[in-house]
Amino acid sequence: MTPAGVCAQPSPALIRSVITSYGDGHRDAPRGDALRVDARSLRNPPEDPAVRERMLRANGLDPDVRAYVLATPGADRLIERSLSRASALLALPGHLRVDIHVLCGGGRHRSVVVAEELATLLRAFGYGVETEHRHIDRPILG
Repeated sequence: MTPAGVCAQPSPALIRSVITSYGDGHRDAPRGDALRVDARSLRNPPEDPAVRERMLRANGLDPDVRAYVLATPGADRLIERSLSRASALLALPGHLRVDIHVLCGGGRHRSVVVAEELATLLRAFGYGVETEHRHIDRPILG
């Protein structure tokens, strides 16, 4: 995937984006201006009876969870579209930072996977990126 509008390689030492994953069900979304990415359309591992028990103890940093979420139809399209939007904003003159808020229901699985995938791709293009996972340790929402 090539982001639109990427010209020069910025210094990776300069943080250009903070990507925050969170669960909308916790009702304490991050504040501030940000590109919002909604990962709720992707398959939620705890809702799949075939993998539920294993996924309840894991989170989006686990390779099995990552593979499961990224195998969801439409996951590539969601990530590519989000990467393109973030890259376009980062390429604007004078636009020093673009924060990204990635949400799902509980903030443990889908949003974490998407946030980490976006961070990896932006870093590959030379952008300094930090990730924060706001609800990764919270209990599964019923």
